[in-house]
Amino acid sequence: MNATSTNPAVPLIGRVLLALIMVVYGVIKITSIPGTTGYMTKMGLPAPELFAWLAALIELIGGVLIVIGWQTRKVAWFMVLYVLVATLIGHRFWDYEAAQRGAQMANFFKNVCMMGGFMLLAHFGPGSASLDKS
Repeated sequence: MNATSTNPAVPLIGRVLLALIMVVYGVIKITSIPGTTGYMTKMGLPAPELFAWLAALIELIGGVLIVIGWQTRKVAWFMVLYVLVATLIGHRFWDYEAAQRGAQMANFFKNVCMMGGFMLLAHFGPGSASLDKS
C-alpha cells in the first residue's frame, strides 16, 4: 500500500469535492425555485415545480450524506441514477443550436464525470473518516 491509500483524509476530501457541486446547486435551486421551475417547464416536465423541489432536495440531501459518509454506497448509486436522469433531461446538447451546444455539452460531460466519481465511491466506499467507517 502507498501512503494515500491509508490516509483517511484522501477519501474524505474526495467526497467533499465530489459532493460540493451537489450541495451548492441544491441550495441554489432551493433559493430560486421559480427559476428552477421555469427550467423544468422549458424541459417539458410535468409538474415542474414538484420536480424543481425534488431536484433541489435530492442534490442538497444527497450531497450532505456523501460528505458525512452515511449510507454512502447506497446514496452514491442513487446519485448515479439521479445524475443520469437529470443529464438526459436537462443537458441534451444535441438538441441545441450551435450557440448553446458547447455549454450544454460541457454540462453533459461534467455530469458524466460526476457519475464516474459516484460509481467509484459506491464501489470503494467512503473511507474511514465517515459515519460508515468503511
